[in-house]
Amino acid sequence: MKLEKYAMHKYIGVIIMDEDEKNNLENRNPGDEIRRIRESTGMNRKEFAEYFGIPYPTITDWELGHRKMPGYLLRLIAYKVEMEKLIKK
Repeated sequence: MKLEKYAMHKYIGVIIMDEDEKNNLENRNPGDEIRRIRESTGMNRKEFAEYFGIPYPTITDWELGHRKMPGYLLRLIAYKVEMEKLIKK
């Protein structure tokens, strides 16, 4: 069983998973994950969109599941949120 390490958003934590667990993570709704990340910063959609330079309608569509967010972008945003210490306690 091959194990891979994925550094994810602090909300998710750093996890070690096998291939089945990786597939399960990738099958989660990215809209729910981006909403959780946004809410962890204390920003509303407009503020979050402006901060990351993403159009407001795109953020809204991702969160509502009208459009699928690319997985790599979710990881990049999560990384930036963590590195810039944007998470509110």
